Amino acid sequence: MFWKKSPSTVLAGLLVIHLLAHVDRNMLLGFSPQIIADLNISNAQYGFLVGAVWVLSFGFMALFMGSLADRFSRTRVIAAGVLIWSACTWASGHAQSFEQMVVARFFVASGEAALVPAAVALLAELFSAKRRSSAMGVFFMGIPLGVGCSFLLAGTFGAEHGWRTTFYALGLIGVVIAVLLAFLKDDRSQLPPHERGAPFGQQMRSVLGTIHDRPALLLIIIGFVLVHMIFAGLAFTQLWLVKERGMDAAGIATRIGMLQLGFGALGSLVGGVIGDSLARKFRGSHASLMTLLVILCAAPMIAYRFAAPGSAIFYIGMCAGFFLPLALYGPVNAAIMSMVPQQTRSTVTGFTMLCINVFAVAIGNLAVGWAIDFLDAHGVQAPLTQVVLATDVIAISSALFFALAARASRSVPLTGSIVQGASQG
Repeated sequence: MFWKKSPSTVLAGLLVIHLLAHVDRNMLLGFSPQIIADLNISNAQYGFLVGAVWVLSFGFMALFMGSLADRFSRTRVIAAGVLIWSACTWASGHAQSFEQMVVARFFVASGEAALVPAAVALLAELFSAKRRSSAMGVFFMGIPLGVGCSFLLAGTFGAEHGWRTTFYALGLIGVVIAVLLAFLKDDRSQLPPHERGAPFGQQMRSVLGTIHDRPALLLIIIGFVLVHMIFAGLAFTQLWLVKERGMDAAGIATRIGMLQLGFGALGSLVGGVIGDSLARKFRGSHASLMTLLVILCAAPMIAYRFAAPGSAIFYIGMCAGFFLPLALYGPVNAAIMSMVPQQTRSTVTGFTMLCINVFAVAIGNLAVGWAIDFLDAHGVQAPLTQVVLATDVIAISSALFFALAARASRSVPLTGSIVQGASQG
């Protein structure tokens, strides 16, 4: 497996694939007016396409694909995922009805669910504990970069060639990448049973047992899920700025997009780097650093909700909200990888993604929308302000769980099998 001798090259390749995944994932957003008109679908149907369809497929398939990546070749699991999502991205361009688009997007999500669990475990294998957070941070830069590139692509290539041709091109690029990935050998079936994953049911019992036996791990996962409530609030931020803060819809949409792209990417990079350089200096390691990051961003995030639109405090707080969740991806994933046996790393990552998608994305967005409607129906003043502020408070409450995780982790040494998994890089 010669390709493992260059971890930085592997990281660069995984970043490109992650970026492509988020371009494919978000192209529906970039082409929303055209797709709604061409397929003659309602706003509710469009919301179902970008919301429930994705969560139902992606969240649960991440767990299953993660278990496969622990048991079999991680590169081949990623290759299969890229092939599935790319073929179905291409098929999305051929969709002529709502039902056809639902099927295509369901399998796009299923394919993309294979990437992160396998990639995170692979990076944990290739990079030592001293470099792991930085590697994770670079990999997760694919999220803001992919979101930004999807809108950029829609406004350039898509504006000239149309949404269908753009989907065809993206699908073709992904298929080529999948074929190349399939030639990278990573045969885990030859490893001793204690170094690779078990069948799904047995693997899940092992993962749940690990989480039960390591309180710090459970607390970090809970905190990480809570931080993602920032995204539930973000879904309604533009509406809040227009309806209750009097800002121009077109102008603020562009600024939100650019600031989210810039500070999200900066958060991934900075959080990953300081996760390696500073975490070791804290008694609670990565969990203490996560606590500090949340505390530092808390005040500007809250002040932003009350500041005058366009003021310095307003933009500092907005950028802090874009920075924080991405800044935690590197330290959180590095911490999780250090707490679990190597044969369960992908499955635990898939479990974390399932929790995020079910509780923060699906239930979180539904609860936020319901709360806004409820307060508005009862004549409460500025209902949007109160609800988006509540999502900030919930996200900031993650600091408590990270702090408890830091305290719990001080008394729990790393096991030998975990340390062995960090031998390279």
